[in-house]
Amino acid sequence: MGRRSLGLTDIEDRIQKACAEAGRDRSDVSLLAVSKVQPNERVEAVLADGHRVFGENKVQEAAGKWPDFKDRFDGVELHLIGPLQSNKTRQAMELFDAIHTVDRPKLAKAIARIAQETGRCPELFVQVNTGEEPQKAGVPPSEADGFVAECRALDLPIKGLMCIPPATETPSLHFALLRKIAERNGLSGLSMGMSSDFEQAVAFGATHIRVGSAIFGDRVYA
Repeated sequence: MGRRSLGLTDIEDRIQKACAEAGRDRSDVSLLAVSKVQPNERVEAVLADGHRVFGENKVQEAAGKWPDFKDRFDGVELHLIGPLQSNKTRQAMELFDAIHTVDRPKLAKAIARIAQETGRCPELFVQVNTGEEPQKAGVPPSEADGFVAECRALDLPIKGLMCIPPATETPSLHFALLRKIAERNGLSGLSMGMSSDFEQAVAFGATHIRVGSAIFGDRVYA
């Protein structure tokens, strides 16, 4: 294995430090390398460095590159962190090990139906729109408890909650709110924190942090 890329090494060092300051074990925090819109050679370089947990935003894009990578690299874990259209549910469930964006009853019912039919279901996170932003997906905080209960009634394996704080607000307020909702629902998973704020997220108990360009370099759009 070659020397780790500077981006991956830097992020790893920062996670280690954030965990130490929060009195947490590094193994309790999973780093999702967000590979959306990244050239395959960059993704392959990070895989060659030994990293195995990745996040993608779109089912179609992931389907175009990850089956080949999974064939070539053992132990890849793929997480969907972008919105999921109901008509892509089956494809997403075949491709991803975890879905972080369960956000409405129609999607929950589709996942439950396919899980019953196939006998397999990825780990699931309910997306909470902690800032109640109209343009963002996610259930409002006031409806989160009811939606978690609805998912559990469908026998869905809800592992935790996910949020994307508003860009103009202090992220820690949203991380604290997400943790509070998770605690009262007995959920251990907290998918929160990105390149600019993941240290704060770790301090508030994040179990999954999502970091993209800080690892890979600036995104390349066609």
